[in-house]
Amino acid sequence: MAKVLIVGGGGREHAIAKTMLASPQVTTVFCAPGNPGMVADQIQLVAIDELDFAGLIAFARNQKIDLTFIGPEAPLAAGIVDAFLSADLAVFGPSQTVAQLESSKVFAKQFMQRNGIPTAGYRLFHDLAAALVYSERAPLPQVIKVDGLASGKGVTVATNHLMATDALTQAFETTDTVLIEQFMSGFEFSQMVLVGGEQYGLLPTAQDHKRLRDHDEGPNTGGMGAYSPVPQITSEIIQETIQRVITPTLAGLKREGLSFNGVLYVGGILTAAGVQVVEYNLRLGDPETQIILPQVTSDFYQAIQDLMAHQEPQLTWQEDETYLGVVLAAPGYPGSPQLGVAVPTIAGANYAGVQGEPNQLVSAGGRVMLVSAHGADLATAQQRVYQQLERVPTGNLIFRTDIGAKGMRSVVNFDSPA
Repeated sequence: MAKVLIVGGGGREHAIAKTMLASPQVTTVFCAPGNPGMVADQIQLVAIDELDFAGLIAFARNQKIDLTFIGPEAPLAAGIVDAFLSADLAVFGPSQTVAQLESSKVFAKQFMQRNGIPTAGYRLFHDLAAALVYSERAPLPQVIKVDGLASGKGVTVATNHLMATDALTQAFETTDTVLIEQFMSGFEFSQMVLVGGEQYGLLPTAQDHKRLRDHDEGPNTGGMGAYSPVPQITSEIIQETIQRVITPTLAGLKREGLSFNGVLYVGGILTAAGVQVVEYNLRLGDPETQIILPQVTSDFYQAIQDLMAHQEPQLTWQEDETYLGVVLAAPGYPGSPQLGVAVPTIAGANYAGVQGEPNQLVSAGGRVMLVSAHGADLATAQQRVYQQLERVPTGNLIFRTDIGAKGMRSVVNFDSPA
């Protein structure tokens, strides 16, 4: 019987661990460092930081771990997979070089250009003055991106030149590489793919909600909620995504000697010109994973093992219901979240930035938990989630009240943001 190590400590890792434990082949799941909200689900916490590669490798060897699954982007960007492979340990995730598709927006854009993958046009700047001159003349809105990991918060959609100037000034205070992209109007969606060399398996579509407040107002966050599947993303659009994005991406990686085992996350947008790529990630999305993995009806552990062996995975998913999740965050998120705020205990919830005892949790970071439900349609799933939240003491925690609303629109408006 198998033992699995999940690296990370958030809601995504909570969901991955629960899905692994559901496999009849898996007896034990460890999560490093995990969080105390996971304990109720028989997930064993390991007090090793996600960037302590030597400590994680020693633990995997000592415990005879059969599979290590990397959750967050930071250890991938720092080369954790290379370290595990050098230690001859089974690990699911991309090498540090491949992880640049997420960790470097410049690398990703240049890769897409080389391989004919549709994405927004852009200009690259290493100097604030030059960027400001270009920005003043360029049409609005403008998408300003920091070239590096920013936990989903390194992007500004500037709707006026003052906002663009502020964003560029702040960006160059922390980096010397900034992109200004053309704005793409349309309907955003997440299409994640489990990859094993040339073999792959699609996960159900999802839509994340990045803005902090209702009606997509407020600053960007790591994600305030999600639903899956997405009604507007039909089977025809999924096939278009495969043909225009996934197939050429995997072919380009192979051509450039960058094939890998892990996750390819396509942040897509359905525009009037068809499907285009907003961004790549090289790991499962958070919070999307938390409402996608509960839909698995096959053995997830076996699917990963198949992909590691570069065999076609046997993946099946429920097809009758919609799943929806709402993220709860500490007051002050995403800027300076308050610590020590009471976090309720809810059966079935996934926990993230919390500390304390399992039934006496308090905030230890920004996003603290995700509450989810499922139903015959999106409206039912949404209603059930918010009914749950009405029954529990959420106190000062903040959350959106409109997760899923865009999925109920019957028509996609290509002239406005997602």
